[in-house]
Amino acid sequence: MELMHQMQPYLKQLRLSGVLETLEARNQQAVDGQWTYIEFLSRLLEDEVERRAQKQLALRLRRAAINTTKTLENFDFNFNPTLNRQRILQLAGCDFIRQKRNLLICGPTGVGKTHLSQALTHAAARLGFSALFVNTHKMLQHLNGGRADGSWERRLQTYLRPDLLVLDDFGLKPLRSPAPEDLYDVIYVGKAINMRSRVRSYFHKNVDSVKTQRLRREIADIETITTESELEALLLENTLIKKYKPKQ
Repeated sequence: MELMHQMQPYLKQLRLSGVLETLEARNQQAVDGQWTYIEFLSRLLEDEVERRAQKQLALRLRRAAINTTKTLENFDFNFNPTLNRQRILQLAGCDFIRQKRNLLICGPTGVGKTHLSQALTHAAARLGFSALFVNTHKMLQHLNGGRADGSWERRLQTYLRPDLLVLDDFGLKPLRSPAPEDLYDVIYVGKAINMRSRVRSYFHKNVDSVKTQRLRREIADIETITTESELEALLLENTLIKKYKPKQ
């Protein structure tokens, strides 16, 4: 015990203080199991790697701003049998992010769109992707507020920086100037600045802007999950997920 106490400042200096959490238990296991020094050191390093991975995951989930109980494990597929379960589980592998594909989740109220999008965000975080889940209207309000104090560019980076940007309740409310321009910058300019892939967007019918027309012409390949058999008339309430492109 005295020796372990003496090791504390060295471990802290090396930023390995987490080793202390399992050091005593591992030491006893080493004695009982007659481990070699290499085996003992290997187990300690494994513990430290796992501890750091869990800490980083917790940080990614906190930054993603999602409900951590909304996972695929907790999703009731029997509640909505129209969903293709195998397809959803395949999407949880996040190949759609690596392939820079876009995902649209749409359907009427109360069928599990938000739970599903948060669950996919949770899956992405577990695979090491940074993510942000945000209500579209609140994001546009936040961006617009940046014009008053000169922080618009910094606020914009908040939404361009994550590997995965989830826009919840997209198209649920009318877009009034300068909201269409801000949304354009998040979706289209984000691709130019950060090499993001393009995202197809739905704009409220009373929005008329040159940027909207240009963005529509820039439609990329999109993966669609519908919670009912018909896609028409369901686009007023949906979730858009903006994809990730690996850093060069």
